[in-house]
Amino acid sequence: MTPPPPGRAAPSAPRARVPGPPARSVLLLRLLLLLWAAAASAQGHSRSGPRIFAVWKGHVGQDRVDFGQTEPHTVLFHEPGSSSVWVGGRGKVYLFDFPEGKNASVRTVNIGSTKGSCLDKRDCENYITLLERRSEGLLACGTNARHPSCWNLVNDTVVPLGEMRGYAPFSPDENSLVLFEGDEVYSTIRKQEYNGKIPRFRRIRGESELYTSDTVMQNPQFIKATIVHQDQAYDDKIYYFFREDNPDKNPEAPLNVSRVAQLCRGDQGGESSLSVSKWNTFLKAMLVCSDAATNKNFNRLQDVFLLPDPSGQWRDTRVYGVFSNSWNYSAVCVYSLGDIDKVFRTSSLKGYHSSLPNPRPGKCLPDQQPIPTETFQVADRHPEVAQRVEPMGPLKTPLFHSKYHYQKVVVHRMQASHGETYHVLYLTTDRGTIHKVVEPGEQEHSFIFNIMEIQPFRRAAAIQTMSLDAERRKLYVSSQWEVSQVPLDLCEVYGGGCHGCLMSRDPYCGWDQGRCVSIYSSQRSVLQSINPVEPHKECPNPKPDKAPLQKVSLAPNSRYYLSCPMESRHATYSWRHKENVEQSCEPGHQSPNCILFIENLTAQQYGHYFCEAQEGSYFREAQHWQLLPEDGIMAEHLLGHACALATSLWLGVLPTLTLGLLVH
Repeated sequence: MTPPPPGRAAPSAPRARVPGPPARSVLLLRLLLLLWAAAASAQGHSRSGPRIFAVWKGHVGQDRVDFGQTEPHTVLFHEPGSSSVWVGGRGKVYLFDFPEGKNASVRTVNIGSTKGSCLDKRDCENYITLLERRSEGLLACGTNARHPSCWNLVNDTVVPLGEMRGYAPFSPDENSLVLFEGDEVYSTIRKQEYNGKIPRFRRIRGESELYTSDTVMQNPQFIKATIVHQDQAYDDKIYYFFREDNPDKNPEAPLNVSRVAQLCRGDQGGESSLSVSKWNTFLKAMLVCSDAATNKNFNRLQDVFLLPDPSGQWRDTRVYGVFSNSWNYSAVCVYSLGDIDKVFRTSSLKGYHSSLPNPRPGKCLPDQQPIPTETFQVADRHPEVAQRVEPMGPLKTPLFHSKYHYQKVVVHRMQASHGETYHVLYLTTDRGTIHKVVEPGEQEHSFIFNIMEIQPFRRAAAIQTMSLDAERRKLYVSSQWEVSQVPLDLCEVYGGGCHGCLMSRDPYCGWDQGRCVSIYSSQRSVLQSINPVEPHKECPNPKPDKAPLQKVSLAPNSRYYLSCPMESRHATYSWRHKENVEQSCEPGHQSPNCILFIENLTAQQYGHYFCEAQEGSYFREAQHWQLLPEDGIMAEHLLGHACALATSLWLGVLPTLTLGLLVH
């Protein structure tokens, strides 16, 4: 239920001096108001939630483009610095172009199913599940009526490449992951539809085809894979992140365990017939994301983003993992590739109590040497290392945790106007919104701040894909209806003058020449605050401007709402009348407005009402209303008219009196 705006009486409120409505109507109105407030507060916000909510409207014709049809499954491909966004859909590939300052456009390339026989209509479709830039064009692969196939797109020309097993799944609902590195291709997609249902991580193109043993993972769901070039080329690693069924069947144990696995990129298989076609360097480790202080554990890995070190040190690459638990609460834990590498190099094997063979399991050998059979057998029977991978930092705890259910994450490393480095996280929620969270880049700082919640689409929908372009400073997100381009800096959404701009703690924004502007649009240094607790104190004016006075006339015994927009979800909003606080809305009150309901207006309830927002030491007068008796406005009007008439008469008489005095 949305309450009426301020300045308007509640439904059925009397406009004349008549007795109040029946008690039944009053109770009904109060009940509706309580239900509305309860539904709003049940959403559950704390100070760790987003400070403000913003709907990204964009520029008309420039930042959003519809598909023209529903696309239940999409895959997005974008090259940093380019204005083009490729999206694979159902039987076609869309090419969106978002030129700077100009209208966006879309072209489509049809790639229908080439198979005529299929079990049902859905099986007949060709869902594009992979888009990847290759030297000869754009590689597009799809389900093709359960006959996975690929095509090459060159200047809108479609060149069929035929069936290519391992590049696309048989169904768009299947968990699939494909990794390209030069001429090598790695895949988690099964090659046979009804045979070989156990998921494997394969090298499907390269020096030799390899796959993981069927016993080393239990029903894995693959999340992310990457290749890390280490100090020696033969030591290059493949790391992939996944979750699997927990081998601990204790009823109190979590259903899932989150993992990171390692493989040597130069693995050539083993010496025996049992190991010649298998990865011989596979090891896996548990990813821990828990907070001992609150006894909260997050076991279900949702997404991973790797943020390379700016100096190129691979060990300092930050691994951001989004986890959830059985309550669908979320946490973000940050690891380093150096810590992951150290665990695999130094840890013993879980459940193995003898001395390790030489070379030890997981070790990469130079000159393409095969792994000895004994080493492979030990690792194949005991694939998990005993030591667990813990988050960075002295406390080994999550960066933060939240009651929101996060699903995807990308991270932008940026430098603010004053030179300090920040990591800005963009996290998608199951509500189809994006949270913008800032993390100071310096390790000694621990102030994590949730800046805002962004609605990126014209119509609310789940976010299917998200891509970050650090060069253009844009996010590209898609739903089943549309593709949206969202700028990383949304400074125009912050109200409240200088104080509101700096209270946002947005490192992209600062105060300059009376406006809250992007640091990228200003030719000079803008006013920003590095004080995370009291940033508003950097403003030249010590106090924010007062709210303008608004007046309304009301009949006695009438009912009325006063509504104050809660711009900051971190502030406490209070309605004050005279010296009394009539209504208080805490940060947990998830509602767009703080409502004061006046059930039966008496003489004592006329007068001035102030809506005041308190956020730490930041105090702001958000609204100022004066409730006047219905005759009060008329009295003021008549008094003003009488004064004007008297003045007019006096001005008319004054010349006559003056002339009389001069003559006399």
